[in-house]
Amino acid sequence: MSCTRPPSPPRNVIFNINESSLFLEWSPPSDMGGRKDLTYNVMCKKCGAEPRDCELCGEGMRFIPRHVGLTNSSVTVLDFVAHANYTFEIESLNAVSEFSSFPRPVTAITITTDQAGPSLIGMVRKDWASQNSIALSWQEHEQPSPAILDYEIKYYEKEHEELSYSSTRSKAASVIITGLKPTTKYVFHIRARSAAGYSSYSPRYEYETSDETSDMAADQGQVLVIATAAVGGFALLVILTLFFLITGRCQWYIKAKMKSEEKRRTHFQNGHIRFPGIKTYVDPDTYEDPTQAVHEFAKEIDPSTIRIERVIGAGEFGEVCSGRLKSPGKREIPVAIKTLKGGYVDRQRRDFLREASIMGQFDHPNIIRLEGVVTKSRPVMIVVEYMENGSLDTFLRKHDGHFTVIQLVGMLRGIASGMKYLSDMGYVHRDLAARNILVNSNLVCKVSDFGLSRVLEDDPEAAYTTSGGKIPIRWTAPEAIAYRKFSSASDIWSYGIVMWEVMSYGERPYWEMSNQDVILSIEEGYRLPAPMGCPMTLHQLMLQCWQKERSHRPTFTELVSFLDKLIRNPSSLQTLVEDVQGFPESPGDVPEYPLFISIGDWLDSIKMSQYKNNFMASGFTTLDCVSRMSIDDVRRIGVTLIGHQRRIVSSIQTLRLQMMHLQENGFHV
Repeated sequence: MSCTRPPSPPRNVIFNINESSLFLEWSPPSDMGGRKDLTYNVMCKKCGAEPRDCELCGEGMRFIPRHVGLTNSSVTVLDFVAHANYTFEIESLNAVSEFSSFPRPVTAITITTDQAGPSLIGMVRKDWASQNSIALSWQEHEQPSPAILDYEIKYYEKEHEELSYSSTRSKAASVIITGLKPTTKYVFHIRARSAAGYSSYSPRYEYETSDETSDMAADQGQVLVIATAAVGGFALLVILTLFFLITGRCQWYIKAKMKSEEKRRTHFQNGHIRFPGIKTYVDPDTYEDPTQAVHEFAKEIDPSTIRIERVIGAGEFGEVCSGRLKSPGKREIPVAIKTLKGGYVDRQRRDFLREASIMGQFDHPNIIRLEGVVTKSRPVMIVVEYMENGSLDTFLRKHDGHFTVIQLVGMLRGIASGMKYLSDMGYVHRDLAARNILVNSNLVCKVSDFGLSRVLEDDPEAAYTTSGGKIPIRWTAPEAIAYRKFSSASDIWSYGIVMWEVMSYGERPYWEMSNQDVILSIEEGYRLPAPMGCPMTLHQLMLQCWQKERSHRPTFTELVSFLDKLIRNPSSLQTLVEDVQGFPESPGDVPEYPLFISIGDWLDSIKMSQYKNNFMASGFTTLDCVSRMSIDDVRRIGVTLIGHQRRIVSSIQTLRLQMMHLQENGFHV
């Protein structure tokens, strides 16, 4: 057989950098050397103003999963410095590379981390320490800096520096790190975050728990012990008094009550009636001990079976990573791993694991599958199936116009099927999860409670704060906004918004309208117009979902049935929903469209009044003329921005529908 040889260098190196991480990705070499044992090494150099002024990156920079012996063609780089030039050299190797007498070929890429982050923080001091806690404080750098939003504190055991680390955040220039091991030395790095990004990490500071300087913590502990002892003694006295007051005559009643309660629990658990063969949703909040819900609905996973490969995002509680799960007796599968960052309190851990308690109850092809949890070691993790294409809205924006109407209807059918399953179980989405939809490589859409906070974090303008928390106004039914009445019917409204997003390829609902304008417009009867290229049948279905009266909206069962008919009979996409059997046709169910007197009124309603003169100068002086305009007409009158073109054409479609409706009812337009 012919001799094998070293591979050629990697190709097409690309990078993506955000505030805290740098992602490098490349293509395999064109020549594998006739072998399959291919690995990669990544070398880093930090360079100055002159090309020759370079030095190897220090130990402070981290590579995930590592920088040598990589089997995948990607790596995530953390803890780099702002305003610096880095050169990354990537080489490909196989088992015969070490025997080659020629220099190893590499592919290099130079990256400038020029984000204008805040200044480096000053000296970090230890204020006090106990056996399990350390209190730190620091000062900001004196030179001018952008306003600090918060601080990130990264820490790890000095002896386990290469294994793992934890992190927490603080709004103030001080923090108390809890959950530490006694008499253990920890290393701390701190950096500041502004609206422009992160500063580089501070130098390493080493502090040890159970230090002699922790007198203040000890005094606080003594006070706590005394108070606890006093409360415990009083409680014991009350219990003994009650015990002696209870007579033996009550014991038979207690035993009978216990037997009756045990029998009742077979049909009633945590406030929910359970009948054999019928699965119903159980709210984890009804458990006295929330961890009991986690153990009941989620499987504990051995952390050694999980391999974390790279960071793909950040959630409310910590980092979200992709990786592989190899369960005993099963094939290895790709998974998404959500981690709970270090320094958490019990409430954060409970809220984090609540997601797993919810997801573990679901079993449906259009619901994200929970693989299990890691609760008995650190970091705490939730492991779910991995959706290669990520969130549906981002995926659609990336592939704008690439799908047929039937493919889009298929996506909508999958979402509706998942929502129907949740509705049948008695689970109310509270309008958030209707936006949290992921899609895999087979274009299968799945609904998830995994990382719901993304809706509010990524789009804070869509959040409306009330006494009961945050609500994404653009996706929420009017009664849920006004009276906090969440139901399957309010989920139907949210699903209608998702339909509009899908048919518009991820466009933002209500565009740049403020939250208050959205609320007032909906109250006045305004509804989103049909997206460009959307069949009238689907827009009418959206309007059915947006009925003001909850009882007039369809159910998810009706939606799934109707979408199935559309898929089996694509020609019906040109038919009005009112003509399809299964939906009400009474006048009260016909959506009310806002009436416009002039071109100016109409343009004002869609926030496009700047084009009034364009319409008038081009001869489009009546609403009847406008309703007949095409996309080419809109371009000819001088509307050049694509987003404005879409909004105007969508509104023209609604205007045309309004004209048709009035004419059918005997009005002269």
